[in-house]
Amino acid sequence: MVLDTLKKRPLRSPRGGLVLLGPAFVAAIAYVDPGNVAANLTSGATYGYLLVWVLVTANVMAMLVQYQSAKLGVVTGKSLPEHLGQRLKTRSRRLYWLQAELVAMATDLAEVVGGAIALHLLFQLPLPVGGLIVGVTSMALLSVQNRHGQRHFESIIIFLLVIITIGFLAGLVLSPPDPAGIAGGLVPRFDGANSVLLAAGMLGATVMPHAIYLHSQLAKDRHTDARSTPARLRKIIKATRLDVVLALILAGAVNIGMLLLAASTLGGVSGTDTIEGAHTAIVDSLGPVMGVVFAVGLLASGLASTSVGAYAGATIMNGLLHIRIPLLTRRVVSLIPAIILLSVGIDPTWALIVSQIVLSFGIPFALIPLLRLTASKKVMGEHRDGLPLRLAALTSVILIVALNALLLWLTFTGQA
Repeated sequence: MVLDTLKKRPLRSPRGGLVLLGPAFVAAIAYVDPGNVAANLTSGATYGYLLVWVLVTANVMAMLVQYQSAKLGVVTGKSLPEHLGQRLKTRSRRLYWLQAELVAMATDLAEVVGGAIALHLLFQLPLPVGGLIVGVTSMALLSVQNRHGQRHFESIIIFLLVIITIGFLAGLVLSPPDPAGIAGGLVPRFDGANSVLLAAGMLGATVMPHAIYLHSQLAKDRHTDARSTPARLRKIIKATRLDVVLALILAGAVNIGMLLLAASTLGGVSGTDTIEGAHTAIVDSLGPVMGVVFAVGLLASGLASTSVGAYAGATIMNGLLHIRIPLLTRRVVSLIPAIILLSVGIDPTWALIVSQIVLSFGIPFALIPLLRLTASKKVMGEHRDGLPLRLAALTSVILIVALNALLLWLTFTGQA
């Protein structure tokens, strides 16, 4: 009854508009996952405010890509995997699914590892035990989506996003950044080859393939009545644009805040190229309370991102293989590799690197079809991307793909 009332409320009502927000906040979790934490802290600790502009640029590109994904789902009523599943022949479809599935599993690996590290920092739990707890907790979160629907799941993820924000930014209260340093960091520049390499990693790693696949599904499921009338569709697209902007501004603020915290607190401290090392440095500089707050934020990041990752994997499988496996069953299956790797004593930092490499391979497969579909009048009708948006998106895609290719080359040649 309450949902029916909300659906009938005019969009021009502020509250009516607010209830249309949410899918982008779930997708935005991918931008504050444990993999981003290490990169942002390393950047700030090593180069101070120098690379603030990189995160600002990356966030703008992420807004473009996520908006296109959400708009595709709203306008066509199909997710990106569903579009591809209908267009590809059987063999190509299965190969495409395989690479997308590997990307989703690699992402999940990093997120489970990040949550396990947080539990180790908080309670000294062994990493395999921590990984198992993260997996079980994420199953509980996904059961909310199964039993009560997407709206309740979105509410929990947004709550965790608030905890992540507090956990990663609270330190700025005790160690505020230098305003002049921030202003200087907005000017694009580098400081040697290593800063170029780090910037490439930060920029190239911004867009996450599984978030692109998932956002189209989330927007489609959330706005099932979007295509009831042309006027309704235009209003939903407008609300989707606002949803993406607000969610990515928050995610961008968290990422930039982490870099600023490292710049103001961890400058010149050794060992901050790992999450554990950065946590130790935060405890030494700001005290044990801030260390606990940071670890809680990291735990929330791991729990939220691994739940969203499992959701994305189910979306990919359903769209490309036309197989619908219960979300909780899939969660159990995708958790096994992470637990095995943690049990054999995997180096968490190495796991994050491998995860990033796999993601780099998968990015073109998600971005290029998305660009083509949203630019197609046959697919999008009057809501196809306009020329300015197409050019901006094309520029972003070329830049992201090129930087990821550069990262792969540097990694495999031993220069990264």
